[in-house]
Amino acid sequence: MERITIFDTTLRDGEQSPGCSMNIHEKLQMARTLDALGVDVIEAGFPIASQGDFAAVEQIAREIRRPKVAALARCIREDVERAWAAVRDAERPRIHTFLATSDIHLEFKLKISRAEALQQTREVVSLAKSRCDDVEFSPEDATRSDFDFLCEVLETAIEAGATTLNIPDTVGYTLPAEYGALIANLCKKVGNIDKAVMSVHCHDDLGLAVANTLAGIEAGARQVECTINGIGERAGNAPLEEIVMAMRVRADRMQYQTGIESKLLYAASQQLAGMISFGPQPNKPVVGANAFAHAAGIHQHGMLSNPLCYEIMTPESVGAPGTKLVLGKHSGRHALQARYAELGYRLNPAEVKETYTRFIELADRKKNIYDQDLLSLLPIERRSARASAAMTNVGAPIVS
Repeated sequence: MERITIFDTTLRDGEQSPGCSMNIHEKLQMARTLDALGVDVIEAGFPIASQGDFAAVEQIAREIRRPKVAALARCIREDVERAWAAVRDAERPRIHTFLATSDIHLEFKLKISRAEALQQTREVVSLAKSRCDDVEFSPEDATRSDFDFLCEVLETAIEAGATTLNIPDTVGYTLPAEYGALIANLCKKVGNIDKAVMSVHCHDDLGLAVANTLAGIEAGARQVECTINGIGERAGNAPLEEIVMAMRVRADRMQYQTGIESKLLYAASQQLAGMISFGPQPNKPVVGANAFAHAAGIHQHGMLSNPLCYEIMTPESVGAPGTKLVLGKHSGRHALQARYAELGYRLNPAEVKETYTRFIELADRKKNIYDQDLLSLLPIERRSARASAAMTNVGAPIVS
């Protein structure tokens, strides 16, 4: 199985999400978690942005030794020098520099020509290479760039010393087949592509970041850029946990491996959510509160019979607390009976039928059903018998 490099940008692109900024202490804590998780590259920040971000990148570079530590820099001399100053003490430093290549960015944002963009790429990547052996180059808005010009820029970056070429879908515009074809064509058309690793960085504006990332891998990319919980600019980035588990669950079709310890995914998600007070939505795949929750009676019956009926991965495989059978108006008798058994009441068929009728009437009126509600639905004599047994017979069998 081919190895895919996991480049985590939670501390850089992720932190650029509104309301998701972290202080130095928090970034260092999260970097330790990413190290334990097994990511290959930690993009620690954008040192030119502020003194605080510079200090955070510098501290991470000095303490975190196993993964590569990258710093972002615009394709500007001052940015590169600042990035290098921040990561120079890392065991395995990387400078990641970028320059927009789409005509709309060149004309309206940078106000430079294509020829000037090529010259800037050549000069600044060369500078970065003179400071650091490991240089990554990203043509910003690559998916809306002219293909022939994009090839020319990438060839120039490699000639200047770039060892990783990242192809960002900066505005989340591309469709999976389109993005896969772009990566495949770049692998064919960029003459010196054999001297660099192809990377993908996809945004989720159309909800396609993971699909595009997987398409990029299948087309030849061997590094993926992602974030915990998918945080990032606008609608976010491709979530690390979804990419990793997609490859793991569907190893029959995607024969790739990563160094990620999947049992730490849920804990990493929760830690980040606590730091930024910005948790994943309940239906978020892999780490969301409802990722392993089942409310429909048919699903609950299937789960009680065999969890494989409705779960394609186990909660334990990602470190989640466990499967939840949520009781509500869509629940069936099997789930209700199972919960009563967990509470210490084994109901006979007649009791199940009678209690279930009262349960559905209550669930039609109330969104959340608690254990105390379930106890109130039992005949008073059952509750009294159970309480009496608990008081007088320690270790006595469950009342039936």
